[in-house]
Amino acid sequence: MKQNENGTWVSWNENLTYKYKSLYKVTSEEELQEVVKKSEKIRVFGSKQSSADIASGVETLIDITSYNKILTVDDSACTITVQSGLILGDLLEEIEAKGWCIPCLPDINTVTIGGALATGTHGTSGKLLSEYITKCSIVLADGSVKIITDKDELIYAVRVSLGVLGVLSEITFQCEPIYTLHVKEGPEDDKVWLPKINERLKKHDFLRILWLPHTNKGYVITGDKIDPNTEIKEDLGPAFLKHRRTASKILYKYTHIFPWFTAIANKLLYIGFFSSKKEHKGSLYQATVTKSRGSTLELAEWTIGLDKFPTVFEELKTEINKWNNKSFIHIPMDIRFVYKDTSWLSYAYKKDTVTMGCVSRNAATADTYEAFKTIEKIFLKHGGKPHWAKRFAAKNTELSKIYEKWEDFKILRRKLDPTNKFLNPYLTELFNEKTNN
Repeated sequence: MKQNENGTWVSWNENLTYKYKSLYKVTSEEELQEVVKKSEKIRVFGSKQSSADIASGVETLIDITSYNKILTVDDSACTITVQSGLILGDLLEEIEAKGWCIPCLPDINTVTIGGALATGTHGTSGKLLSEYITKCSIVLADGSVKIITDKDELIYAVRVSLGVLGVLSEITFQCEPIYTLHVKEGPEDDKVWLPKINERLKKHDFLRILWLPHTNKGYVITGDKIDPNTEIKEDLGPAFLKHRRTASKILYKYTHIFPWFTAIANKLLYIGFFSSKKEHKGSLYQATVTKSRGSTLELAEWTIGLDKFPTVFEELKTEINKWNNKSFIHIPMDIRFVYKDTSWLSYAYKKDTVTMGCVSRNAATADTYEAFKTIEKIFLKHGGKPHWAKRFAAKNTELSKIYEKWEDFKILRRKLDPTNKFLNPYLTELFNEKTNN
């Protein structure tokens, strides 16, 4: 176990910085227990890619990224057990080598397993990543280890916990046989793709829509399971498509000063990078997951019931098309679909949901990015929920109205962590625990 003293913690996009007194790099569950037990206040971080202020802000930190071993693989049960600091991409490559998959994956592979689970990371056309946990161990505030299986009631709270119930240690995932997707991509008018959502969810195994504000267009991505030997005519589009990130950076560079220019930039980016069709095949991981992400982003994401999404979408579109506000949104807005589950702080608790991402390409000026405020106001109005790892302003008062099990979670949190060891200032305010220090 390594210990550093008196340093500065900096988030991936440099938007958050905090001083700390002690930072530990742990490599075993025993070391994790030791640090948690002796610390008065502690937070755990991995790849630091959260836009929410949940990973630091206290005197003692644990860097979990060296706690990253694949522990066991059970061929008969099709399960794999890993340490929580493992990077998601390393897990996915291991299970693909076994001929397995986890059937719903996020769009990025550089996050740690523990962080992804704690914040409700999800993919599309499936459930949260945490729903595939069959067993896990968690280091509690007193340093003891508690084993939880998918037969225990506690699993419903632990699957999405923001790291405030304890520190996820070892996790067992249920995998499934790998499959091949035939993926088709291309633009469609809003009036075409919006009414087809339910039809497409039934028809396709994979559905994702990249909405392009100020263009009246969406970029629709569908995937259908096929025999891996099926031949398709692959078309990955023009070679210059790989430069979209660079072009976006240039076109959006001064939009914090001239927000209206975003509408022009979006039209140019649509013409250059979203107007052509693509077709390819591959596993879910190879065909749909991004293998890198620029650090100049700031992200928000909101979810709403599938039945309410058309209403919310039309209201949002109407609002951002008004030239008398400053909510000019960088493209794309990522629309994905998460099926209902029973995890207390899941976005999809008891209902099928639609998630809608909102991105600022200028992370340093995100505080003045009006789009974050606009999307939050509209989604909250309709009972929408924020993504835990992304940017939002809602706190206890608003969250208690939209999460049915919010108060139950808070009661459990106090029981498992009576001294608030796992709360930082942001989480203290989020759960309204200011008077319970």
